[in-house]
Amino acid sequence: MKILIIGLGYAGTRFHKAFSLTGIPVEFAYTGRSKKDVDLPYFPTVAEGLDAFGPDVVVATVPDRAHAQTLTELAGFKGFVVAEKPLVTPEDDLGPVESGLADLSGFCMDLVERYSESTVFLRDFVRDNGLRPVRAHFTWGKDRINDHRPTSGVASEVVHPLDLVQWITGQVGGLTLDSVLGTRSDFSVSGADVLDSVAVSGRLGEGVVTGYSSFVNITRKREVDFVLRDRQGELLYAQAVYDTPTWDADRLRLWRRTSRGDEVLHELDTTLRPAPEGSETVVKLGRMARDVARFVTQAAEPAVPFPGLADALVLQRQLNTMEARARTTGPVAYFPDGRTVLQEADWERLG
Repeated sequence: MKILIIGLGYAGTRFHKAFSLTGIPVEFAYTGRSKKDVDLPYFPTVAEGLDAFGPDVVVATVPDRAHAQTLTELAGFKGFVVAEKPLVTPEDDLGPVESGLADLSGFCMDLVERYSESTVFLRDFVRDNGLRPVRAHFTWGKDRINDHRPTSGVASEVVHPLDLVQWITGQVGGLTLDSVLGTRSDFSVSGADVLDSVAVSGRLGEGVVTGYSSFVNITRKREVDFVLRDRQGELLYAQAVYDTPTWDADRLRLWRRTSRGDEVLHELDTTLRPAPEGSETVVKLGRMARDVARFVTQAAEPAVPFPGLADALVLQRQLNTMEARARTTGPVAYFPDGRTVLQEADWERLG
């Protein structure tokens, strides 16, 4: 299997590691603005990479604002594409992107939290027991203050919980946003007025969704809470916690309340199991990579259905609505006298 990575930076390096651990033989090459000090074939443009290398899989990990151009350059490619989230930015035209990817054999957006054991169990439990959402709430943030990577803002972070509340309840595309409050700042090298945080509310079927997401959360915090109603009208409660205290350390608790106290229906805690040697920080990403590799080389159905192009388009339209409706304050000036950009080496902080 041949994999062409477009943009061998932070995210591209993680994908290189994840695909290398699948157990399926892989040849890698990459494109980018400049050649890096790595022992991989390099092509200066996407067109040259596609033509000369002939990849089966293209992994697009360029900065957010280059997503639309990069994906459009893949028009006519008939292989499999893995794309970083968000699909594009609110300023981009979705039409050329959607039409340009029409000939693909498969597509997967990097919604990596779908591959958490917590997510898989809870989604299956909701489906198998006919549960309906009454209320969902998320808190989802991390610290990217003075991160050297360019970004379109908090859309790249909030996309995860927006996806999870819909995916887990089996209602992808069902979320309607009612209100959005935001804050803008110069946290990013991308500008002085970038949307860094949002508080949202909306409806999901008969239920209500609220949440807060931020790129200036001083510590990483990723939690999604659910109140669910079963077929008999009784309430069940669930809390999923992701990447705490370390990457891929996830927890799930599912329970109902009774006169005798909480009746725990399921508990899961992957912090009790260290990551396999060599897989640190890419356990969930490795599951995604393995699904893609097996699909491409063996025509095997993925263990977790791919977050496909239809899902990516739904989420992008919701992100566009969020950006358009946001009532914002700021901008906050973290660096009024200019900044010295730090080259962050701690992958745990960046993730």
